[in-house]
Amino acid sequence: MVLWIILPISLSLVSFIGTWSVYGLAYSNNHVCSLRDWSGKNYCGGNGTQGCCWVPTISGSGTFAPESSLFTATMNAGTFLFLLFTIFHHAHIMERHMCYSMLSKIALAFGLVATIGAFVAGNCNPGDVTLMHYLGAAVSFTCACFYTVLLSALTRKCSLTGFERFLFPLRVVFTVVQIIVTIGYTILFIQKEYFYNHLSAVFEWTLSVNLQMFELTYAVEFFFFSSFMLSNLLSKREEEKPLILTMS
Repeated sequence: MVLWIILPISLSLVSFIGTWSVYGLAYSNNHVCSLRDWSGKNYCGGNGTQGCCWVPTISGSGTFAPESSLFTATMNAGTFLFLLFTIFHHAHIMERHMCYSMLSKIALAFGLVATIGAFVAGNCNPGDVTLMHYLGAAVSFTCACFYTVLLSALTRKCSLTGFERFLFPLRVVFTVVQIIVTIGYTILFIQKEYFYNHLSAVFEWTLSVNLQMFELTYAVEFFFFSSFMLSNLLSKREEEKPLILTMS
């Protein structure tokens, strides 16, 4: 049904508009520095916290009020939509290509863990619950990276739309960018110099936008999705229960 394309489009738009709105609020309130400012003159280094700004990471943008509330709302909405996205895509694979069910289940597992990580990061303020926030963010980014790899592999193996010859190379590009930028972001994030911290912020925003573009390409698959695929997935789960009980 055509209306299912609303899911990947909504996921990308909510994430994109929400995170950049949070950054806009944080910048207007002088809570984060401009992404275009590489000088670091107003950076809150040392003990100074008055009249200065912090590194413009996604997390930093959502640390202080009032933008922290919008940050949490955006993350919660995004994780919920991403959860639906992972489950529905798995249902599509299971309906059309059962032979790749194991690969799809592994991808589903990474997608669910990424969702949990993003939920933890979004609901643990980095200024108050720093360890949990960055642990959730690390888990989310890492699992999302593996998720893009697995979904690209499924695009090559499974014909769901007839447009895979165009979608596969496009998704490979997004996946390669995701891997390279994730590694670069991890290395730069632990550096102490402002220049590298600012570069890591740029890498983090690149990761976010790249993932949103990757998700947006699935509007093509969801054009061919229908609700009976989800109901069939649930019915198959019910059929497996007696078999498991018999074997036990």
